[in-house]
Amino acid sequence: MISRRILAVLALLAVIGGVAWWALRSERTPETFQGYVEGYLTYAAPELGGRIEKLAVDSGSQVKVGQFLFQISSETQTAQRAEAIARLQQAQSILANLQASLQRPEEIAVLQAQERQAQAQLVLSTAELERQRTLLARGIASQATYDQAKATNDRDKAALEAVERQIQAGRIPARIAEIAAAEAAVRAAQGSLDEANTNLAKLTVTASVEGQVQDVFFRPGEVVNAGQPVLSLLPPWNRRIRFYVPEPKLATIKLGDTLGVTCDSCPSGLAAKITFISRDVEFTPPVIFSLEERAKLVFRVEATPIGDAMLPIGLPVNVIPPEVQ
Repeated sequence: MISRRILAVLALLAVIGGVAWWALRSERTPETFQGYVEGYLTYAAPELGGRIEKLAVDSGSQVKVGQFLFQISSETQTAQRAEAIARLQQAQSILANLQASLQRPEEIAVLQAQERQAQAQLVLSTAELERQRTLLARGIASQATYDQAKATNDRDKAALEAVERQIQAGRIPARIAEIAAAEAAVRAAQGSLDEANTNLAKLTVTASVEGQVQDVFFRPGEVVNAGQPVLSLLPPWNRRIRFYVPEPKLATIKLGDTLGVTCDSCPSGLAAKITFISRDVEFTPPVIFSLEERAKLVFRVEATPIGDAMLPIGLPVNVIPPEVQ
């Protein structure tokens, strides 16, 4: 009878001990943290919208800086460039014509010779006019002869004035304002051509970083808007290990700590360095990995992988803190 009581007591103590052990185990903070691989993507988008004419890469392609990615249709920009070239040629022709209208020194010399000839003719006609005036006063010459002499003198005066004005016009930097306007028009046309060339170049999109193409959102024949991503790239240095640390364990880690990383089918010796610790507490991670973590307060932590391991995005991993390593 006594032995049965002893056995019952021992059995009860065993049950109580098991329950206590399980309770303590469930409340114990795990020695490793659960997380996953995350990537910060770089998006390739055209600066000008249009229809995709050519796509040179696909998901999984490895690209280098400056490598051609895709081409936007260029019919409109090509037409604008042709129009800009025509306007520039027109402006240059107008400028050349205005500059050619300025008289050269040889032309001025010809006009000066004509001026001297006109002056000599005027001297003769003036002397003849004075002589006819005297003869008319004496009654020797007729009025018709005097009128003819006066007309000849007036003609020679007008001829001399015309030559003098031509010389003045040839010596003055004639049409300075018009030439300046034409030069400004040439500069404006050149600027329009440069803009057209720039817009045409923007239709060819190249990789700004090296990495792997993660997703392709549009294919040839589809239309995209300016700034709308066509594909995404993942540079190798943009991978992060994101995990969540319970509040009791937060004091055991700090920025710069090196952590161990393990996962299914991963090579051994993986490590990562902590680069970010959130200041804000979260109730649960975005993905619930176990029932024990569901109601705990956790903090988001990010670590940069060390080495060349190309871990897939979204891969679940175990993070080993320094104290456990």
